[in-house]
Amino acid sequence: MNAAALPRAALADTPAIITVAPNGAYKKAADHPAVPLTAEALAREARACLDAGAAMMHMHVRKPDGSHLLCADAYREALAAVRRAVGDELLVQVTSEAAGVYKAAEQIAVVRELQPEAVSIGLREIAVPDIPETELAAFLAWLAERRIMTQIILYDEGDVRRWLALRQRGLVPPGAWSVLFVLGRYSAGQTSSAYDLLPFLSAYDHSLPWAVCAFGPEENACVTTAAAFGGHMRVGFENNLKLRDGSVAPGNAALVAQAAEGARALGRPLADAAAARRIYGQVR
Repeated sequence: MNAAALPRAALADTPAIITVAPNGAYKKAADHPAVPLTAEALAREARACLDAGAAMMHMHVRKPDGSHLLCADAYREALAAVRRAVGDELLVQVTSEAAGVYKAAEQIAVVRELQPEAVSIGLREIAVPDIPETELAAFLAWLAERRIMTQIILYDEGDVRRWLALRQRGLVPPGAWSVLFVLGRYSAGQTSSAYDLLPFLSAYDHSLPWAVCAFGPEENACVTTAAAFGGHMRVGFENNLKLRDGSVAPGNAALVAQAAEGARALGRPLADAAAARRIYGQVR
């Protein structure tokens, strides 16, 4: 798809969803003392980021030693803590990330056990030889049937084409799907640039809502560029600790506030959780 063929909905009519990814699978207190590692810390971060303009949280949970965890019970504890802090004012998306610890079958099993409102799934992590295509199709059908808001994580234009091919072949039934473009995951120094968005936009068919996350100090420039093209924005300590001026952010809320400022400068209203649920929950 060339630039002239890109959708051109008025920015003023397309609320921008800001998602905060406050911790990820790897960051610890040694990286930044404000990285939230417990359910209560996630709840405090949810409140601060909601107040700064976030509509959504991308949630990781951790073991007591701070390492990555996929566990339905741990998710339930963290989800309950966030709900106590903000009610339903944040849409919470849990991750199914392997982080080099879990296999695809384990990831799928946790999602099935938890049945979350929203989940992110790396295409490269579940569309693997260990999972027969019939089993993959059954899992995708299960997600669609339950209207679980499922964000498919894509790392390059090859991933985009693979996802589109699965849809074209009928392996992805209509459901509450969206995609996340990860900019610069395999670039030198894992530092993203707004230019990294261009191959994604060229390869994508724009049939589903899309968002961007980025690594390093140009995170804000990357997500603001995405917002200018009608995409949504994911920021936070999972991928970046620095503000656009190069200083270390005091917390995730400061990164959210920057993203909100960028969206407003473009004339895009900020989505609240209700709008995020409408945008990401629509069956396509």
